[in-house]
Amino acid sequence: MHDIGDLIIYSGHGICRVEDISDKEVNGAVKTYYVLHPIEDNQHQLTINAPAENKNVMMRKLMNKDEAKKILESFQSKGVDWIDNSNSRIKTYNAALNSGDRMEIAKTANTLIRKKHVYQAEGRKFFEQDSKLLTNIQTILFKELSIVLETSTDDIKQEIIRIYFIVHNTRKVKPPDWAALLFWVISIVILSKRAIDR
Repeated sequence: MHDIGDLIIYSGHGICRVEDISDKEVNGAVKTYYVLHPIEDNQHQLTINAPAENKNVMMRKLMNKDEAKKILESFQSKGVDWIDNSNSRIKTYNAALNSGDRMEIAKTANTLIRKKHVYQAEGRKFFEQDSKLLTNIQTILFKELSIVLETSTDDIKQEIIRIYFIVHNTRKVKPPDWAALLFWVISIVILSKRAIDR
């Protein structure tokens, strides 16, 4: 059970606040309902009456700080595998988003972010469906991270981008060319010896 004032993730509505808990009679049976308000709805125009015992709808509490930190750290590693077939990719990635598993959602976002940067670097347009999916993940997951870690969504995005570039640039560093380095050292020694002999 959730309490009044709790922040929860509710299905496709993202993060909601439990404004009230009420009992209603439906078809002769009394059922408990949560009165929810999406926190992104600044105009307070949307109110959701969600059955407390609806197993077909995802409703969960926010992660804790330790979980949030592990989610951010996961962006240092590879995400889920990229699927070339667009229909299979969107179906698989949407399933991860709807599963409610934050780590799988983060890994999916990780892959989409990396692929998007590759496309941008090559001057290509990122797929529209993938871009929309990434936006959906950022709206829900990044917002949850920002609330739990007491920061802004923009700060979360910047931190993830910073992690991406650190990892990306580290992997691009090439080992030194020892033959060229040795040639350079020998050349310096020879030139120095000639200068001394003169």
